[in-house]
Amino acid sequence: MKQDIPTPQVGNGLKRILSVMKQLRDPEDGCPWDVKQSFATIAPYTVEEAYEVADAIERDDWVDLKEELGDLLLQVVFHAQMAQEAGLFDFDDVAHSIADKMVHRHPHVFEDTAYPDEAAQKADWDRIKTEEKRAKQAAKAAAGLTTPDVDPRATLQDIPSIFPALLATDKIQRNAARVGFDHPEMHEIYGKVDEELAEVKEEAERDPPDRDALELEVGDLLFVAAAVARRLNIDPENALHRANAKFTRRFNAVERVLEFHWDDRHIDELHAAWNAVKAAEKVGKAAAAGA
Repeated sequence: MKQDIPTPQVGNGLKRILSVMKQLRDPEDGCPWDVKQSFATIAPYTVEEAYEVADAIERDDWVDLKEELGDLLLQVVFHAQMAQEAGLFDFDDVAHSIADKMVHRHPHVFEDTAYPDEAAQKADWDRIKTEEKRAKQAAKAAAGLTTPDVDPRATLQDIPSIFPALLATDKIQRNAARVGFDHPEMHEIYGKVDEELAEVKEEAERDPPDRDALELEVGDLLFVAAAVARRLNIDPENALHRANAKFTRRFNAVERVLEFHWDDRHIDELHAAWNAVKAAEKVGKAAAAGA
């Protein structure tokens, strides 16, 4: 069935995209590709669009940001339309749900609650979230949905398994630290880095090698490296992203120095080119700082 798609007017953008998605999903007059999609097949696109939003922000590209936010909104509309077709919920339910959550979690804004300091506000935020988790678990049980047999008070139970590993590591550690499970002194974490590195070396030198054990030890090393970042109030994901960008920039410069000819290059020549690029960067940075 053909939908009546509103013409563009100020304030009707959301109504238009909801109508467009309903048409795309129409079994008779929709797009075959959109019609055959499911929550599972669309989920990877949802994650991808969120990363593209972050990338546009990183580049300060506001033209791209508008487009990427639209692509991300499309994902929400797509999932909501499929849910409506399945009799689960619709877009209005999604919008009301997040609005209710924000109002509930900000009593100091929408009610007369006053906190003496930020710590008290944070403590009440955590209390409210715990209440919400209990209520959600009860609602799932009442609906006959299978839920993990986990107490809603559990510190680590709300970390999605699909999170990128480094993001999950940071969230796990911060949640654990919030309840006091953390090394009191920074030098203890530095010591753990040395300890885990030694264990990696020990496993790597084992003959024959135990690949499973080695993977676990490398994981432990990465985990404690993320702890260093956390305690220094550094976002490990962003730090690694910047390290990747720095390496890529320098590697590209080395390729240009070598005129993209890698054959028969001695490692000393490659190191020399790399060090020359680093030195040039430092000179450029110093000149820019003095300008």
